[in-house]
Amino acid sequence: MVTGGARGLGKAIGSRLAEAGAAVLLADRDEQAALSAASDLCKLRGDRVRATSVDVTSSRSITDLASEAVDRHGRIDIWINNAGIFPSTPLLEMPDEEWDRVLNTNLRGVFLGCREAARRMIAAGIHGVIINVASVAGFRGIRAGIAHYVASKHGVRGLTSQLAVELAPHGIRILGVAPTIIMTEGIRAAQSAVIAKGDAQGKGLLGRAGVPDDVARVVVVCASDLAIFMTGSTIPVDAGRLSLG
Repeated sequence: MVTGGARGLGKAIGSRLAEAGAAVLLADRDEQAALSAASDLCKLRGDRVRATSVDVTSSRSITDLASEAVDRHGRIDIWINNAGIFPSTPLLEMPDEEWDRVLNTNLRGVFLGCREAARRMIAAGIHGVIINVASVAGFRGIRAGIAHYVASKHGVRGLTSQLAVELAPHGIRILGVAPTIIMTEGIRAAQSAVIAKGDAQGKGLLGRAGVPDDVARVVVVCASDLAIFMTGSTIPVDAGRLSLG
């Protein structure tokens, strides 16, 4: 299961999971875009990818999504909470509605996904893996205008740590991945002015900006038995950006 799977990080994660042999369900608010992404990945990875719609802020929608996954494939082994939004508004101008929309999508959506995935895994006796896509913004403030985004990603880190404690007795691992600026469609649209100037912070220590597959590779490792002794951590995928201070 990959939420926010129609494009960007979600599509790249779905591609790498399918390459590794998983049956993948891409879920997105934009169902047509998800269907298109699934079609693209089936051509590339074989007939392992399907798509559906979801509203990650709705517990009913998340429950229906999990039921669809179980109906299609019989079980859920890996659940990726990737869906997120990142509008930019200065603090003094930020309306309540925008704060609520970001927190509902980025944090409530992750909570609902974690809860439903855990319920299904525990009921089926599956020692599964839940992976939450956070951000380097979950470690520190980044720039003006994204107080809601930074708060939501700090929350995702905290939730990941706490749920590791609660889910370990059931054999369920939960990890976070925290990308820096990644060249997705959304980032290009939202931050075109910054990127046009060649954001040195986004490039980190490795001399290039990140691409979605950089994150997808880490997610696949986290989801596999290569990370069997890891839970509760949030792993930066940032080309050393956090070490720059």
